[in-house]
Amino acid sequence: MARTKKGARKEDPGAAAAAAAAAADDGPSTSYDATLPASLEEQRTRIVCKPDRNLHTTSTIAATQWASLGVDAAFDLARFKRGFDINITRYEGDDMEFEMKGVSCAVANSLRRIMISETPTMAIEHVFIVNNTSVIQDEVLSHRLGLIPLKVDPRLFQYKAKEDTPSEQNTIVLKLKVECRRLPSGALENDKVYSSALQWLPEGSEMPDETSCRFASSQAALVPEGVRPVHDDILIAKLRPGQAIELECQCIKGVGDEHAKWSPVATTWYRLMPEVVLLQQPRGKVAEELAEQLPGLLHLSGSGDKATVVVGDVRKHDKLLEKVRRLSGEERYAPYIQLRKIKHHFIFTIESTGAWRPHELFNYAVQMMVSKCDKVLEGLQVFPNRSF
Repeated sequence: MARTKKGARKEDPGAAAAAAAAAADDGPSTSYDATLPASLEEQRTRIVCKPDRNLHTTSTIAATQWASLGVDAAFDLARFKRGFDINITRYEGDDMEFEMKGVSCAVANSLRRIMISETPTMAIEHVFIVNNTSVIQDEVLSHRLGLIPLKVDPRLFQYKAKEDTPSEQNTIVLKLKVECRRLPSGALENDKVYSSALQWLPEGSEMPDETSCRFASSQAALVPEGVRPVHDDILIAKLRPGQAIELECQCIKGVGDEHAKWSPVATTWYRLMPEVVLLQQPRGKVAEELAEQLPGLLHLSGSGDKATVVVGDVRKHDKLLEKVRRLSGEERYAPYIQLRKIKHHFIFTIESTGAWRPHELFNYAVQMMVSKCDKVLEGLQVFPNRSF
């Protein structure tokens, strides 16, 4: 610690606690040979959530940021390996939640953006309508079809340029043919058209002269699991007796950056890990009041004048965090409690549309980021080895 001169201003009451916590969660891989003062360590690793504003929201990775204090903030690979960690906390169907520690928000946001807009899927691009006597216009029907997520691995197919001819390597063909009729019992058949009505044509188009789509071989061996919508109960149209829809769709490979229908996630986002800090231990009536205001989050220990509180699991009481923020602004409780966010500890959520498994999406995003970094390094090789 840097020495404090006699008569110098005292550190914030909770800064020492933040410095101790930061030892276990000290952010990105920087080589801190000397130790920062507790107040600066708090600013480096924590966002302080005040009732009306947030403090210390910026982050920097400049190697010379703390040079005047004798602290080297240069990247340290060994420290990064020690501090980086991923822990999956929930995996249900197409949803995954995990905690990621030891990286900056720039890395976390890059992974998020790659999953949203740079991870490919297969989606309906061209619709050849043979017959449509429903009340839905052809354009609206085509748009609805394009947004249906398909259960097929896009890595099995190639990208198709505008000038390329549809083939078994770059195109999937689906067929939809339904007609609504009234049964002798009076009930309606096919009055609702669902995504389950889409049929995969592994041999290619049934009307190649109109679609210009001819396969040299079957796709049955390429996609042994078949091609189908992720969900069979997506409503496409409603029909009345005598109305019919007959069409053929061509699906190609694309990314969400071009159109949202190719995005493999319903959404993916992250938030910072919350932290409730006791600036000093409340005692007596104040402790009892705080435990009553924040049940479950703060556990009361002792009674009477010897009553104290212990902070519980913050993740299990998300709904109380805004109340902590409000209480930290009240004069009676401000000296005791504070809400903070850990800058380099992220709670990541991935909601896949079903084309990819959530963990596969994350793995692909990491690989894509590595390839981008490799391209940058290759580009830097053309410059002479000198300082800019």
